[in-house]
Amino acid sequence: MSGYQVLLNIVGGVALLLWAARLVHTGMMRAYGSELREMLGRHSRNRFSAAAMGMGVAAALQSSSATALLAATFARRRFITTGAGLALMLGADLGSTLVVQVLSFNVAWLTPSLLIVGVVLFLRSRVPARQNVGRALIGLALLLIALKLLTGASTVLQSSHLLALIIKSLANEPIIAVAVAAVITWLAHSSVAMVLLIISLTVAGVVTPLLGVYLVLGANIGSGIVPVVLTLSDHDVARQIPLGNLLFRVLGVFVLLPFVPELLPLMVQIPFLAGDTARQLANVHTLFNLALLLACLPFTGFMAKLVQRVYPEDAPVNENVALIKHLDYEALDKPGLALACASRESLRMADKVDQMLRRFMDVLQNNDAKLLRETRKQDDQIDALHEAIKLYLTEVSRNELDKASSRRCIELIMFTTNLEHIGDIIDKNLLDVAEQKIQDELDFSKQGWHELIDMHEEVVAHMQLSVSVFVSGSLDMAKELIQKKKQFGKQERLGAQQHLQRLRGGHIESIETSSIHLDILRDLKRIISHLTSVAYPLVHGDTPRLVDSGHADEELDAEKQAAARIR
Repeated sequence: MSGYQVLLNIVGGVALLLWAARLVHTGMMRAYGSELREMLGRHSRNRFSAAAMGMGVAAALQSSSATALLAATFARRRFITTGAGLALMLGADLGSTLVVQVLSFNVAWLTPSLLIVGVVLFLRSRVPARQNVGRALIGLALLLIALKLLTGASTVLQSSHLLALIIKSLANEPIIAVAVAAVITWLAHSSVAMVLLIISLTVAGVVTPLLGVYLVLGANIGSGIVPVVLTLSDHDVARQIPLGNLLFRVLGVFVLLPFVPELLPLMVQIPFLAGDTARQLANVHTLFNLALLLACLPFTGFMAKLVQRVYPEDAPVNENVALIKHLDYEALDKPGLALACASRESLRMADKVDQMLRRFMDVLQNNDAKLLRETRKQDDQIDALHEAIKLYLTEVSRNELDKASSRRCIELIMFTTNLEHIGDIIDKNLLDVAEQKIQDELDFSKQGWHELIDMHEEVVAHMQLSVSVFVSGSLDMAKELIQKKKQFGKQERLGAQQHLQRLRGGHIESIETSSIHLDILRDLKRIISHLTSVAYPLVHGDTPRLVDSGHADEELDAEKQAAARIR
């Protein structure tokens, strides 16, 4: 094999390794991101539960950097303290080593199995969460393929005298080796990919085991640099946790570094740590982070005080200050005025959801990819507004509230949460459908398109009526809203039947767009359910309620099965 081919294979293997690691992280984040965030927020009250949760989340995401960014977000919103966030990151650093442990074994049989299961889930499942789990499994399979490619290509490099000289000089300069690995890991934004690359080069005999350990330690520092750099423009509170985590890592590496030559031969003699070179480096990676967790967990409070001196906490700020217009924190001790502020901000949130809903149809009609990307960004604004309103109302609820104010507080939380769910439906479902239509260059039948336009207009009108019910509390309008929901259900069923008739008639456009047509009908119906929820407390006199998207999906199972038969 020529030098050019060797270099091409190595660069290609590294590229595949980075892409595969991204696939695993993206798949798990899209499938269970909201659940993982919720668990992090709920179980990060003390250092021990925070460390356990950090370990679990990082093991699922295979990215301690992503966990660090989540922790920084929670710190900015005052959901966790800096000390608890540092404990969370110590656990996350350990959790991110688990996939390296698994892949260091001889699991060649696992590659085709992961590919088969992953592709079947991704292509055949209609449930987005399962599709994204399939994406993650495909990513794991590609990790194994990339490792095999790297190992094969790197073996040829054993005969390179120039490379042997460079490797020897790095092995004699451990600090330089650590620095080189840290910089490369920071550039790659993935410690998992970097450690796996180091293992591949060591197994191939290109890198000595001693140098491999130095490079693994450097990769641990590099992964700590990533969130520090990504939060440089953030608020000071959000920058404290990434900085503290980096300091823990740097301290741990430089305490351990002088003892590596003596510890490495000793570790090989321990039965449960012995094994081939790949297992030894994977064990070093895991043991270092385990030792860091045990040694540093008692000192998270001290480190929190240290980083707070570097980034002192200013007055409480709200995320996306420029986006928030009406939430007056000085009015928190006046519940009536504070609830009025929250109501005004909720109406701004409703306007943004309404705009997002209208833009979806423009994207669908004009195949406008640029507008699609802009509309997706609006969901981030809606999420930020929802979090800000929820946090504000939480502060309001700490006051002594009368029955009417307490009820209004709950109404506001439920109303904005349903709006946030609608934004998610548009972003993760309707815009995905629009993107598929654009990519596949599809067109609806003339009759089918007019049906979608009519139903979309009904949803927009339903949105306006829902906001009016929320503002006025009118019983008559609430009854009208519920009645219109029933009428929309009939219209949706009629639309599905007419679509079936066009399929039977052999309309090419209907056949090509059958899947996305029925998905749009389903998601518009889900939006109607969320919008109508504001009316039930007025009509039935019960507590304001939140429409559970998961439960709504279960109610639509029968319709999905019917749709599958149509397709």
